[in-house]
Amino acid sequence: MNKKQKKWLRRILLALAIFFAIAGLDESGMLERVFGEPGALYANFALYLIPYLIAGHDVLLKAWRNVRRGAAFDESFLMAVATIGAFGMVFFPEAEPHMAEGAAVMLFYQVGELFQSYAVGKSRKSIAAMMDIAPDYANIERDGELVEVDPDEVQVGDIIVVKPGERVPIDGIVIDGASQLDTAALTGESIPRHVETGGEVISGCINMTGVLRIRTTKLFGASTVSRILELVENASEKKARTESFITRFARIYTPIVTLSALAIAIAPPLLGMGSWADWILRGLTFLVVSCPCALVISVPLSFFGGIGGASRLGILVKGSNYLEALAEVDTVVFDKTGTLTSGTFAVVGVHPQSGIEAGQLLGVAAHAEVFSDHPIALSVKEAYLDSSTGAHALDDRGDPAIVQARVANANEESGRGVTATVDGRAVLVGNDKLMTAHGIDCPNCELTGTILHVAIDGTYAGHIVIADTVKDDAAQAIADLHAAGVKRCIMLTGDHEEVARAVASEVGLDEYHAQLLPGDKVEQVERILESTHGNLAFVGDGINDAPVLTRSDVGIAMGAMGSDAAIEAADVVLMDDRPSKIASSIRIARKTMRIAHQNIVFAIGVKLLILALAAAGIANMWLAVFGDVGVAVIAILNAMRAMNVKGL
Repeated sequence: MNKKQKKWLRRILLALAIFFAIAGLDESGMLERVFGEPGALYANFALYLIPYLIAGHDVLLKAWRNVRRGAAFDESFLMAVATIGAFGMVFFPEAEPHMAEGAAVMLFYQVGELFQSYAVGKSRKSIAAMMDIAPDYANIERDGELVEVDPDEVQVGDIIVVKPGERVPIDGIVIDGASQLDTAALTGESIPRHVETGGEVISGCINMTGVLRIRTTKLFGASTVSRILELVENASEKKARTESFITRFARIYTPIVTLSALAIAIAPPLLGMGSWADWILRGLTFLVVSCPCALVISVPLSFFGGIGGASRLGILVKGSNYLEALAEVDTVVFDKTGTLTSGTFAVVGVHPQSGIEAGQLLGVAAHAEVFSDHPIALSVKEAYLDSSTGAHALDDRGDPAIVQARVANANEESGRGVTATVDGRAVLVGNDKLMTAHGIDCPNCELTGTILHVAIDGTYAGHIVIADTVKDDAAQAIADLHAAGVKRCIMLTGDHEEVARAVASEVGLDEYHAQLLPGDKVEQVERILESTHGNLAFVGDGINDAPVLTRSDVGIAMGAMGSDAAIEAADVVLMDDRPSKIASSIRIARKTMRIAHQNIVFAIGVKLLILALAAAGIANMWLAVFGDVGVAVIAILNAMRAMNVKGL
């Protein structure tokens, strides 16, 4: 509890203690013996007024301010009128005194309000925890010393220093040092991430071990941490249809029940259908039970809890309207590169001819590509340096190394590959067009990907297969989506047909469309939307995915490595780039909607029942207290379940 809530609780406990002491005196007959009749009645009135005012003075003040502003019809107004009316029953001598009930209604209403405040505060903590990722300062080297400056003062290209235990303040590239980064606040993952020179780091992570020198690539206002904080701060402003309905419902419902209570209190006695005291009491009871606080608090709290729970898993939902839309998704459309696949080339197969070892083939190709910066060349060199087999040149540490001195006459043939002399031998590395141009026959390969053929001294030596690798959890993500009730999982890609077919088969997609331009993706989404009964979610990470993310019912961006444009266009951001989180987000959304609907049905159902009993004179003021505070507490407890996302 915060200080305000603790002070509130102490005030309620004091009022409760006084209330029960007075109730004890009243039940023991002490007041009658001291004050006699009717003095005991007025003593009862004065004494119960003490805990009533201690507990409810702020409610009375709020109701009065709202009346003066012309916005009278809220729960404070209903409580004020009902409880003042209960005390006012003292002026009807033929009626039983109801001061105890009036004080009790205010006391238990305040207990319910305090519980609501605590529940909202607890749900806010899961989102507020995201605010802790905001850095307080950045370290910049000036005149050989580290100076702490405001992150807003750091410019693009500045060198910042992040020491162990400090938070990375701005996105950038590591130019010196190696360390482990704690990314749990961003991604929900507990496993640290290793970074070293040349690696990209994003703001909001905590540096755990070594000192890092980082060249910034963005201003603080455009960095990952700033974008996340902005998303979190704006999430509560975008209400779901269900929330908006409850708000509109309360605005119409409250004045109707207030006028109905007035009619119940006045019309029957005017028509000679009973005493004024009896019908006024029925009207007051009706007014107490009609308070809509269970709906007004529990439904928004359900959405708030769902958004907070999702954020703990590294899933940022930009508003409860998107959470509601996510719950109705029955079709998920994926971009391929960077979404289902890693988006980086890697060697997936080395197939040497007889008489040549795999490591030797890889080494010859890596040396021939030594001067090339093409992604395919980089993947070959990386595979060679990472391999532990074959004949390597070794550096001072005994690790494999590429020795430029072994290479001569390196030449790149555009669109075909490279030619070079490696250790005095003529080497060709490239596609089938390069081999054909040099009169060398090359076989086909059953693996899907880019085939890099290698020839040595005019003789075919083998081939290397390079492909964009499928993410580890991609297949599980599709299986989880189907298990969650998603009917169709579709992939759209600009890649070749055979590559798309292989990925679709590997991960278990229902449908795929290949060789698409960015505009073609929008057209495909339009076509799919026509055959979709529920909502369509599109998952992408590239800048070319922004138009499709905007057009879909729910746009989901792979946030950690995704482009700024994709993150801005999306409604949901997955901070750790794991497609398996998509099914988790849908399950959270559906659980949240179930809880919200349960609260609506329960609160309205119980209230309508007790309202009918109150109008008929069957329900007393104590039952009215349960109908208001009891229903609200039960609904809030149910709403808090939305924060529990374990196992989702």
